[in-house]
Amino acid sequence: MKLLFTSLLLTGAAAFAFAQAQPAGDYRLDGPFIHENLTVFLIHGPNKINHNLLTLEEAIDQHKVVVYETRSVNELAIENVSNEDVFIESGDIVKGGQQDRTLKDDLILPSKSGKVSIASFCVEHGRWTRRGNESASTFNGSHQAVASKQLKMAVKMQADQAEVWNQVARAQARLAGNLHSDPRPAASPTSFVMTMDAPVVQRSIDGYIQELAGIVNRKGDVVGYAFAINGKVNSADIYASHDLFAKLWMKLLRASAFEAVTDFEVGKKFDGVEAKVVKTALVDADAGKPSARNVTERTEVVTKETDRNVVFETRDRAERGAWVHKNYLTK
Repeated sequence: MKLLFTSLLLTGAAAFAFAQAQPAGDYRLDGPFIHENLTVFLIHGPNKINHNLLTLEEAIDQHKVVVYETRSVNELAIENVSNEDVFIESGDIVKGGQQDRTLKDDLILPSKSGKVSIASFCVEHGRWTRRGNESASTFNGSHQAVASKQLKMAVKMQADQAEVWNQVARAQARLAGNLHSDPRPAASPTSFVMTMDAPVVQRSIDGYIQELAGIVNRKGDVVGYAFAINGKVNSADIYASHDLFAKLWMKLLRASAFEAVTDFEVGKKFDGVEAKVVKTALVDADAGKPSARNVTERTEVVTKETDRNVVFETRDRAERGAWVHKNYLTK
């Protein structure tokens, strides 16, 4: 029994060491790449996983995942009907059902999963019925993600539905002021995702997309990015493979551009952001005391928090506890 216990300890220690490999300070940052008030740095590093993970957007579009309405605002059900694993990212928005939702946690959904419960928050206040031709029992897409650091905090840290609604309304109001036009669609005025999809909003972020989308081209070792808005470091996302990052890049960039437009201040001047400032924030977050939480049998989320920064580290037990995604937020 003693030998078995010692072996388990060693195995656990090895898995933890494996999961902790490649601290943030060891990554190479490339940039800055700047358009208007948005500053982007690319993060270069090695692949940590070699197997393919579908994104939620891919999986829904290919009819490999079904997201079910449960008629509970803060819980949905999701089922992977394919033979491939799916990566679901906290902040992914699913559109349709009784009301649009954003998903609370990262989740690795295994093949042929059966129905799995997943925590959610409403990002559309008031509607509780079918919208247009959409299904009220399932969700028809996930091509946008929540686009506000305060909204991410309300979802990931506070887990507060009222604050989520407050932050959605705040973002819509600020956006309307900056665009001098109400971007809320008549069909669903409180829908965050439909606001993001509004033509006037898409035109406002076009310049950011055209200027920055191509910065990842022919860079096969990019595994993440960090960004600043108005000269202040906002957040960063690092993934365990270039392939996973590349598939999520445009979704991430759209969200960052939306946030930049929302927080744009006409005539405001700000100092440039240096890579060392970004790296300092990442290293600081990684030094926080870890707190682990099981999302499913396969997925664990470890949160590390300091006075200035926080990181959410998603680990995959099927990969010996290796991390799959790190999301850093400055406070």
